[in-house]
Amino acid sequence: MDLNSLGWNAQYSHEFERFALQGLSPARVWSDQRHIYTIICEQGELAAEVSGKFRLEAGAKGDFPVVGDWVAVALRYEEGAATIHAVLPRAGLISRRSPGEKTEQQVVAANVDTVVIVSGLDHDFNIRRLERYLVLAWNSGAVPVIVLNKADICDEPAERQAEVEAIAPGVAVIATSATRRDGLAALRDRLAPGRTAVSLGSSGVGKSTLVNALLGEERQETGGIREDDSRGRHTTARRELVLLPGGAILVDNPGMREVGLWGGEEDMSGSFSDIESLAADCRFSDCRHLDEPGCAVRRALRDGALHEDRFHGYLKLRRELSWVESRQNERLRLEQKKRGKQISRLQKGFRKDRR
Repeated sequence: MDLNSLGWNAQYSHEFERFALQGLSPARVWSDQRHIYTIICEQGELAAEVSGKFRLEAGAKGDFPVVGDWVAVALRYEEGAATIHAVLPRAGLISRRSPGEKTEQQVVAANVDTVVIVSGLDHDFNIRRLERYLVLAWNSGAVPVIVLNKADICDEPAERQAEVEAIAPGVAVIATSATRRDGLAALRDRLAPGRTAVSLGSSGVGKSTLVNALLGEERQETGGIREDDSRGRHTTARRELVLLPGGAILVDNPGMREVGLWGGEEDMSGSFSDIESLAADCRFSDCRHLDEPGCAVRRALRDGALHEDRFHGYLKLRRELSWVESRQNERLRLEQKKRGKQISRLQKGFRKDRR
């Protein structure tokens, strides 16, 4: 298998030099199901697991390999297996706040170049949810593309597309019908050979049908639509890479029930560049756009240049990211405190042994 066709480049090669000296081989994580991995290397496809040392030294769930990661492995080719010893530095990291009560980072995919946000033009259509996905996409460093699927069952697809373009400045918005194969050429133009894309969206928006349409074959299982709410059933059960005709690589991702954000308030700028541009004219550089005098954002609201729903969505996401950031800082403080106590105990034990 030619690693270059899987996205390997000079930067990864440079990062891998120290592992090559240890006799390890490069590979890419192709699928992940509860830390049971399938990897692709020059020798082909192998099952893999992390080493015991890796497992002990991993500080958090986000340190474990995910789909798209480049890893350093010890091959056991005669067994059809390998051991993962290290994860190469990541780029294009797609992550969200893990579902549940704990404030933890859940890494969805790594080394992604393009984020394909899929929304259905049916009852699933939700502008505020799209704003969430855009924050997640821009924070990764990858380029977002929005796909409005099921255009064939929408009465006003052009109006919906214009509505999305208004909240996604600079982002390509493509209307498609995966079942009819409409709009696929425009999407393929955004998927380049040797580059990796990830599909994100709720269950039932047609991601699996879209993958099948891009593949030109019925490889991914698709589910029906519930009549009561027009929502689809989960069909993709695990994350995995799919090699598309033409050489592009796609991470097929299960539908997300929750799109919890991860990061800080500064990560809002890419998704709300229109509001950030207005904010540059505020009287105070630290204006919160609430009740401060000389606020250009509030002035735009009064003049009708900024839609009230857009602004309230911005405030809601900003509050969420502020809360997440405070929880991250508190967790870091507690971890540092715990680490300090461990070091103190080790130092005391060292001094006691020297007596």
